[in-house]
Amino acid sequence: MTRYTRDMIGYGPDRPDARWPGGAKIAVQFVLNYEEGGENNVLHGDGGSEGFLSDIPGAQPWPGMRHWNMETIYEYGSRAGFWRLHRLFTQRNLPLTIYGVASALARSPEQVEAMKDAGWEIASHGLKWIEHRDMPAEEERAQIAEAIRLHTEVTGEAPQGWYTGRCSMNTVDLVAETGQFAYISDTYDDDLPYWKQVHGRDQLIIPYTLEANDMRFAGAPGWVTGHDFEEYLTDAFNVLRAEGHAGKPAMMSIGLHCRLIGRPGKIAGLMRFLDHIQQFDDVWVPRRIDIARHWAETHPPVHRPRPSQMDRETFVGTFGGIYEHSPWVAERAFDMELGAAHDRPAGLANALARAFRRATPEERLQVLRAHPDLAGKLAQARRLTAESSEEQASAGLDALTDEERSTFEALNTAYTEKQGFPFIIAVKDNSKQSILAAFQRRIDNTHEQEFDEACRQVERIARLRLESLI
Repeated sequence: MTRYTRDMIGYGPDRPDARWPGGAKIAVQFVLNYEEGGENNVLHGDGGSEGFLSDIPGAQPWPGMRHWNMETIYEYGSRAGFWRLHRLFTQRNLPLTIYGVASALARSPEQVEAMKDAGWEIASHGLKWIEHRDMPAEEERAQIAEAIRLHTEVTGEAPQGWYTGRCSMNTVDLVAETGQFAYISDTYDDDLPYWKQVHGRDQLIIPYTLEANDMRFAGAPGWVTGHDFEEYLTDAFNVLRAEGHAGKPAMMSIGLHCRLIGRPGKIAGLMRFLDHIQQFDDVWVPRRIDIARHWAETHPPVHRPRPSQMDRETFVGTFGGIYEHSPWVAERAFDMELGAAHDRPAGLANALARAFRRATPEERLQVLRAHPDLAGKLAQARRLTAESSEEQASAGLDALTDEERSTFEALNTAYTEKQGFPFIIAVKDNSKQSILAAFQRRIDNTHEQEFDEACRQVERIARLRLESLI
């Protein structure tokens, strides 16, 4: 069995109503990354200087060396940028979440005091602002534990949220296994929070952003002026707010960095964006922990059957009857590369249909022949499968007049004698009248035409059955 571990569907077309507090149509959540003093530096025991997210074009790490220009750019963030942003948000009484690198927080006690006095959430941004992609899991686990310890020591409180940023494939699992976090944000895959099963427990994920993010002042393609940033944020906000008014409220994350947006020519764009959103009374501006608490209370985890996680016996036992009396279709689908997309009706229907389409013509013919006549003798003797009985009843085929029954019997006999299998149609898509019309329209088709059409109808019947089952 092959299982695909990525989730390519999420909420799909059925994005839930976030039900933001106060009937808000959009939640706009600001994150200020505090990394200054936690970046790569030989003073911090690292192998070289920092090369990421600065105003130095094309910067690269200097192995074994300090980089004066890089260091002082980061120092601007702590010395000037932070305080400019602190004034901006506190004067407007807007809360935000700090992603705080623990070692950076430890080197910035006055800034930490200001964060706390403002009532800002201080989430963990890891122990150091370094790359984790090649870090062994045990080493990363130890760094997570030390980040929690140091963060708690420096701020007086354990972090409730986590975002590594420069993460590894193990990060989310390693953080979730601590059981200490109300949310983890090391994903970029949705406009809403969602629950993820990790190590047998439900972990809330609040996705972050790398596009509505001032980091694009430091890379290409990216922002050049404050107007660039303002225009992008405003466009994103307007689209999401309109979706909220259409019944699908979402979340907009905005990523900020002290050394980037803290520069006066850049922050002007952020100021204008704040002016824009503050003119509306249907906007919620929370901290990330506020979103986590709201989601846990309003949208607690719901556990549904997950076909991709079933063992073979359960899978075949559950879905073996979707194709009439043909469990082999489910058996072959089970051996495919199933994933989260196949835990929904459309996805599982596609997997079953693929197994059916791969089959030989003779195997598919046997599936067609396994279907009962419409309103035929099996129905009258109440010997249909539960699915077929319910389907035929939905179109009134269980309550025919004598004349209607006689018409169906004559059509069934003529069709079956000609084609070698019974007339098949997705009854739930039809009425008694439209079924009779289709019968009369299709009865003169060639065998090849009807074989193809009957197979399509079998797939449609399976899709409808799955809709009610999962």
